Amino acid sequence: MTDVSKQESIAAAGAVYYLFGATGDLARRKLFPALFSLYKEGKLAEDFAVVGLARRPRTNEQFREDVHESIKEFCRYKVDDALWSKFAEHFVYMPLDINNVEGFRELKGLTEQLDAKFGIPGNRLFYLALAPDLFGPVSFNLRDGGLLETQGWSRLVIEKPFGYDLESARKLNKQLNQVFQEEQIYRIDHYLGKEMVQNIQVLRFSNAFFEPLWNNKHIANVQITLAETVGVEERGGYYDKSGALRDMVQNHLLQMLSMIAMEPPSRLHPEDIRDEKVKALRSLRPFATDEEVARNVVRGQYTAGALKGKDLTGYREEDSVNPESKTETYVGARVFVDNFRWAGVPFYIRTGKRLPVKTTEVVIEFKNVPDNVLFANRHDLSPNLLVIRVNPMEGIYIKINAKKPGVDNVIQPVSMEFCQSCQIGINTPEAYERLIYDAARGESTYFTRWDEVAQAWAFVDRMAQAWREDNSELHTYAAGSWGPARMDEMLEEDGFFWWPVNGQEEDNVIWISGSSK
Repeated sequence: MTDVSKQESIAAAGAVYYLFGATGDLARRKLFPALFSLYKEGKLAEDFAVVGLARRPRTNEQFREDVHESIKEFCRYKVDDALWSKFAEHFVYMPLDINNVEGFRELKGLTEQLDAKFGIPGNRLFYLALAPDLFGPVSFNLRDGGLLETQGWSRLVIEKPFGYDLESARKLNKQLNQVFQEEQIYRIDHYLGKEMVQNIQVLRFSNAFFEPLWNNKHIANVQITLAETVGVEERGGYYDKSGALRDMVQNHLLQMLSMIAMEPPSRLHPEDIRDEKVKALRSLRPFATDEEVARNVVRGQYTAGALKGKDLTGYREEDSVNPESKTETYVGARVFVDNFRWAGVPFYIRTGKRLPVKTTEVVIEFKNVPDNVLFANRHDLSPNLLVIRVNPMEGIYIKINAKKPGVDNVIQPVSMEFCQSCQIGINTPEAYERLIYDAARGESTYFTRWDEVAQAWAFVDRMAQAWREDNSELHTYAAGSWGPARMDEMLEEDGFFWWPVNGQEEDNVIWISGSSK
């Protein structure tokens, strides 16, 4: 990371923040609260302005009231009236037709006024909370409208999805590169802003007893779970065209996998870190045939079920979903990283909607001690585990074997846990706070570079192609269950099973911090 990242209290350079899609749900739930938190913590100095941009007409006063309501509902800080008044002065609104370049020329005039009013040194951060097919037209109009003619820096922040497949992503990237250089483009994957995802590198590379064991000689398998209890909610129309593969695997899951699998970077610089992530993605074993996809990938769709006593409808009965839809709401896969460090170690990944627990966790299962040696020939020893809990609980869990107190020759699993979210509480910084702050400082470590995006698309496109051509089986699972049985069978074939995640209980395992099991 750059030197500035070491000084967490430093304010980002003054800039005009342009929020395209300012009347949308993302801005209301995440972006406005994130900006207020940064301002309250002194990470936004007084030389900034926020311009809300959308089609619908709003006055500055109406826009500020919308921002105020969103902060009161979603921000982790309480709103102090005096601080709010100072903060609100920096917000203005402008209705904009993003297909009309004249509107962008008017926006340039407004920008010059804001620069003069707040003493902003010409820096521009354009946040596009828009559909991907609008990224190109907006970029061209930013250029043609003169908004990039500035003595300061210009950066473009864009949300996922970045394209629909590799071909569309390449087309989109080509459009952006006609206006912006790669180092000016900040592609957000909000999972990279989560505390414990960023902590993976610290855990690995600052602890001497982990890195020597972080290889195929000592690790039996890696399990990455991203489970949601919700269905598609009001997103049925969008989700039916996307599915879990594009919505979750191509970005969130493969990003976490790359951070677990990457080699140590030569230095803590954004490009060196992202270089190693790309190498890990390039090392993923491709699925050469449709049969390999069918053997190693499970796609599922939830049917009617129940969770916590509440009846749940099936996916095909959801609003705006095709009654004959074959869109996957669950993806599980067995993948391999074919390099010297990881050869032969299976990475099991899974994500799905309408699962029993909302959680994101990484479980590293270490190889057991040799059979018939010392304690192993008398006891059924449990493997050691390292669990990285990402969401909603944040922390680290370690399971080891120890002698049961007061009893001779009895060994039992013992757990040790660091609960970061318990320690910090509700005021742990949100992912969008970190990422907006990083983008304003030019810290690109936790944004996805184009070659990362391309490698991820190339990997998942092969699965999507097999599903189209082979018409492979769409497994079903009851809403409220842990997904298709085939995924459990896949691990059993390799001699493994899914370890329980936080909030899940099984007859033979109960996870309690600091307790024997």
